[in-house]
Amino acid sequence: MSRVAVALYVLGMVVIIVGADFLFLRGRFWERLAVNIAIVCVFGAFYLLVLRRR
Repeated sequence: MSRVAVALYVLGMVVIIVGADFLFLRGRFWERLAVNIAIVCVFGAFYLLVLRRR
């Protein structure tokens, strides 16, 4: 993957995390932390399993 593609992938992950925080998880610290960690793990697993092989 090129650096631009990785940057866009990370930017997409950040947009999803911030969007979830503002739309669903305001004022809930522990739930927000758990969801953010889960989103990062899903993006990391997808990257390692699918995108890294290209």
